[in-house]
Amino acid sequence: MRILVAEDDVDLREALAEGLALEGYAVDTAARGDEADLMLFDVDYDLLVLDLNLPGMDGMEVLQRLRSYDKQTNVLILSARADLEDKIAGLDEGANDYMTKPFHFAELLARVRALLRRRTVQESRVLACGALTMDTASRRVCAGGRPLALTAKETALLEYLLLYAGRTVSQAELIEHVWGEAADEFSNSARVHISTLRRKLRTALGCDPIRTRIGEGYCLEEQP
Repeated sequence: MRILVAEDDVDLREALAEGLALEGYAVDTAARGDEADLMLFDVDYDLLVLDLNLPGMDGMEVLQRLRSYDKQTNVLILSARADLEDKIAGLDEGANDYMTKPFHFAELLARVRALLRRRTVQESRVLACGALTMDTASRRVCAGGRPLALTAKETALLEYLLLYAGRTVSQAELIEHVWGEAADEFSNSARVHISTLRRKLRTALGCDPIRTRIGEGYCLEEQP
């Protein structure tokens, strides 16, 4: 899942980016509202974490412009504006959730997970495909009922494939949502991580549930 954090406080912005990345999300950051506006227009983000007091363009204007052409991307406002009127205004403009500063990071993560479940019409925090399951809250993966040790990047890859199980996902799409803007589509990194993930799945399940479709991408399929 790819997240944009638009926050002008450098310490908070970096802390949020680091914390979310450790949870397996691909995270981009913006320090200004006009910068966030351009990034949102160019990239299909799964979630925007938005401060309202941004230089260059106010966060509320960023939200209004986003909603003028994109009704799907989830928006979590994270602001020091705690007045009821500000909360109502943000939600009325199209935000999906509103948190006030200061906040607990654990609560932020819970809200992020809830919003991302909505984006993919995921009713449960547990994703499953055949003998594979993943608890998106604890990041625990099981194969055939047994815990499977994966790296953070392998877990993020598997989560995206589980979310779209049965559909072919291109390598470019995986890179965009799992690695973020710093990734190179022609880098070998994605292939290496997918290869190690497949090897671990094959060892745990006795088969490889990820199908390669030449010229198209990868598809996670339920095994008989």
